[in-house]
Amino acid sequence: MKNTLNNVEEIAAAHLCMGCGACAGLYPDHVEMVETLEQARRPRCITNVAKQGTIAEQTIKVCPGRQITYPSTENCEQIEETLLDEWGPVLEIWEGHAENHELRFRGSSGGVVNALAHYCIEKGGMQGALHTKARKDIPYLNRSAISTNLEELLEASGSRYAPSSPCDRLYEVESASKPLVFIGKPCDVAAASMAAQSRPELKKNLGLTIGIFCAGVPSVSATFDLMSHLGSTDATDANDLKELRYRGHGWPGEMTVVPNNPEDQKNYASISYAAGWGDILQKKRQWRCHMCADHTGELADISIGDPWYRAIASGEKGSSLVVVRTRRGQRILREAIANGFVSAEKRPLSTLPDSQENLLRVRGAIWGRTITLRALRVPFPRYNGLKLFPVWVKQLSLREKLQSFYGTTLRVVRKRLYRPERWTYFSVRAGVDKGA
Repeated sequence: MKNTLNNVEEIAAAHLCMGCGACAGLYPDHVEMVETLEQARRPRCITNVAKQGTIAEQTIKVCPGRQITYPSTENCEQIEETLLDEWGPVLEIWEGHAENHELRFRGSSGGVVNALAHYCIEKGGMQGALHTKARKDIPYLNRSAISTNLEELLEASGSRYAPSSPCDRLYEVESASKPLVFIGKPCDVAAASMAAQSRPELKKNLGLTIGIFCAGVPSVSATFDLMSHLGSTDATDANDLKELRYRGHGWPGEMTVVPNNPEDQKNYASISYAAGWGDILQKKRQWRCHMCADHTGELADISIGDPWYRAIASGEKGSSLVVVRTRRGQRILREAIANGFVSAEKRPLSTLPDSQENLLRVRGAIWGRTITLRALRVPFPRYNGLKLFPVWVKQLSLREKLQSFYGTTLRVVRKRLYRPERWTYFSVRAGVDKGA
């Protein structure tokens, strides 16, 4: 395995790509994102990027798979030091929901993500929101889209536990006449934030960044497994599929296949979110997600997830856990509440760790996994500015600490991480069309 990575395709070959699409979003004439069957989306160079020094350098610089730099918070006011090392900057924690009943019903939790976007478009002077939607022609695949009204936001409501690359349209944010909301996974927000550091127009037009709590990206193959479990006789046939819902339509919502032919609905079924994620989808996450230290969007203005700190009553309407990380996020949330777009109440700081205990343990394991990869001379991501060792010491038991070494060694062997990543480009029309 090469230690020197000269372009984004080599980063992907080193098992470090997260599929965010930032490389394609900054240089759409040189890089495109393509679907793969067993991994997330991957970059494909249209031109010989390796020979174009500036482009190669810039795409590597903004790649969150290779490296993420977290700014110093030493001089930031109101940052809660009690959460900083383990959860990143936190100003406030709220629990609430969208005031729009349809947004709340369709949303994965309380619909606050799209409610904030709706406020920014209607009252905040922003042009739209860049986020992820299901493709209308192939509902099991995702696409990046810019929504400019409530109807379009409703189309994007609910989780998309499948590969997505919202950063692949950053060039449209950069050239927009007004700011936009950016909504994505923590790695997507990190990529957009790093790209904005060297792109003044992009920085100006990122009006609000919203990070969605994430435990990893399942592959297209995992989606096929889910669809087959739910009764689809040919999971690859998009013509039979009207909609694939991962969550929403209730809280926490069920994973449901909706066929085009209503007469076929008796052959389809739903599965609970817990079973669909725990028994099927999470088994096929890309390797880079196992090395992720930020599952809650620490570089976002606002990050949003589920308030799992309490039991959810049967039939309960959705509710979102809202983590305010910047003053801009604080201002916009309070304006959205004051203008009737969001209903929310403040919660104590302990609500965040109580809601996401599993994510804290995963973060704690990253230091041990990194040391193991370094010792085995396997490429690993860098997290500049994160204190991972204290979390490893404090949060993991002795057994878990040892497992962070031993388990990683086994994965290196089983997944052949010492060899370049191989993937198959997936073409919907032609099925599997070429390898890489």
